Amino acid sequence: MNGKISNAKQTAYIRRYTLIEGAEAGLRVVEVYNGKLRFLLNESKALDVMQLFDGETNISFISKNGFTARETPFSKRFEGGMLYTVGLDSAGGREGFEIHGTLHNIRARILEIREGDEMRVSAEICDTELFGKNLLLKRTVSTVPGGDTFTVTDTLVNLGTRSEDYCLLYHVNVGYPLLDCGVKIQSEVEEIIPRTPYAEKRRADRTVFSDAVDNEEERCYFIRHKTPVIQVINSDLKKTFRLEWSGDTLPCFVQWNSAASSDYALGVEPATTFLDDRFAYRKLAPAASVRFELSMSVVRG
Repeated sequence: MNGKISNAKQTAYIRRYTLIEGAEAGLRVVEVYNGKLRFLLNESKALDVMQLFDGETNISFISKNGFTARETPFSKRFEGGMLYTVGLDSAGGREGFEIHGTLHNIRARILEIREGDEMRVSAEICDTELFGKNLLLKRTVSTVPGGDTFTVTDTLVNLGTRSEDYCLLYHVNVGYPLLDCGVKIQSEVEEIIPRTPYAEKRRADRTVFSDAVDNEEERCYFIRHKTPVIQVINSDLKKTFRLEWSGDTLPCFVQWNSAASSDYALGVEPATTFLDDRFAYRKLAPAASVRFELSMSVVRG
C-alpha cells in the first residue's frame, strides 16, 4: 500500500447500507466507489444499478417516482435508474404480463463482495414458479480502482427439467446533466425501425438530443447495430458515456428518447428481442446457460 494512505477506503471502497427515509425505506444498497466512478447497486431490486456518478457529474436518469420499496403499478414506481433489468417473462407492454416483466422486483442474494485490485459484487436472483420455471440469474458487477469502466456480467441458468422461454432487455438510462440539449448519440447502425408515426417523423433528430419540451411525446427506435457500442457525447462537459454489450446474446436494441419536461431521459437498451408485434422469446434448455455482458464507461476529454 502507498505509505501516504493509512486505510485503503480513503481512495476506494464498497459499502452496504439500508435506506430509511420515505418510499425508499427498507431498500438495501451496495455502494461502490473506485476512486473515479461511484455507483449504487439495489440489492432489493435484482442488484440493478440505481445511480452512477463520474466525479461530481450524475450520469443517470431518475424519474419523479424516485426509488421505492413499495409494490405499486409500473407507472407509479418506475425509477429509471442507471440500469433497470427487464424480463425474464416479458418486455414492453403485453396483455397478461406486468409492464417490463417481474425480474427487477426480485431481491438479490449477495454471494461475494471483494475489494482490492478487482472490486466485485456477486449475487444471484431466483425466478421460480410452483410446477413451473426454475431460472437462476447469476450477476457480477465489477470494476478496478481508478478505472473509468464497470461491467455487469449475467449468466442465466435453467435449473429445471424442461425448456423455458425467456427475454431480457437492459434498460440503461442516461439523464441530466450528462444528457442535455445538443448531446450527440453515436453508433454504427445497420437497421432502424421507428416504433410510432411520430418517431418516424422525428427520425432525423434521433442522434442529437433536443431541449426539454412540455408534454413532448416519447420516441422509440428498434435498431440493429453493426458493432455493439453506443456513445452519448456531451461536448460542453467534455464527457462521453459509452455502453458496450455482448452482441451475440443481445442482438436487438431499443433507443428511447424522452425530451418531455420532468421526464427528460435517454434509454439505450440492448435486448434479446424487440417490442410490440416484434416481440419474441428465446428458449433455454434444461441445465443450459447463456451469458450476457454490459460495460459502461465515462470517458473524459
